[in-house]
Amino acid sequence: MVDPKNGNHLDIDVSERPDILYIEKMIQSGKRVLDLGCGNGELMYLLKKKGVRVQGIEKDDECIIRCVKKGLYVHHGDIDDGLAHHLDQSFDYIILNQTIQQTLNPGDIIRECLRIGKQVIVVFPNFSHWQIRMSVLFSGRTPVTKLMPFHWYDTPNLHFLSSQDFENFLEKDKIKVIHRSFFNEKREIKILPNLFATLALFVVQAGN
Repeated sequence: MVDPKNGNHLDIDVSERPDILYIEKMIQSGKRVLDLGCGNGELMYLLKKKGVRVQGIEKDDECIIRCVKKGLYVHHGDIDDGLAHHLDQSFDYIILNQTIQQTLNPGDIIRECLRIGKQVIVVFPNFSHWQIRMSVLFSGRTPVTKLMPFHWYDTPNLHFLSSQDFENFLEKDKIKVIHRSFFNEKREIKILPNLFATLALFVVQAGN
């Protein structure tokens, strides 16, 4: 996909990523945003175009090169190494878009994000989607799906969680939910999201 305004190449068709478009609409111009595990920078690119002050952290060298070609500001780093160099509440939003399940200690990272950001947007694949449930039930094997197209031996995902698992974590840690939305590949899911959504999106902030 190519931006007709300046010819910059986007590595994916964002019209097929309702989570990216949803986050882009959510964040207002002028806000300070840190995108952790920003990948090829599609979300950052859209945010920058609307005047958001956005920067990213990414550990994959090829992804960083693609981000730089889009004119994006990205630090090379691994968020598992920590975020201690960032000041308290130094960002309006921290974004973890399909990143948290690939980290070693997701609970610690979310807590650290709540320290440095006023709000944290967390998006992750919902492992309790009905197709995954059926695949496990009938095949007896770890599922390979369009959303998680990896085998157990080559997957970057270290944790497999459902939207209900995440709700339980937030309740245990007394983390406040500001907003939640759920999606499949094309649209937002309103009914029985833990069963029918492939992606879960939570906006959270530190509890009182």
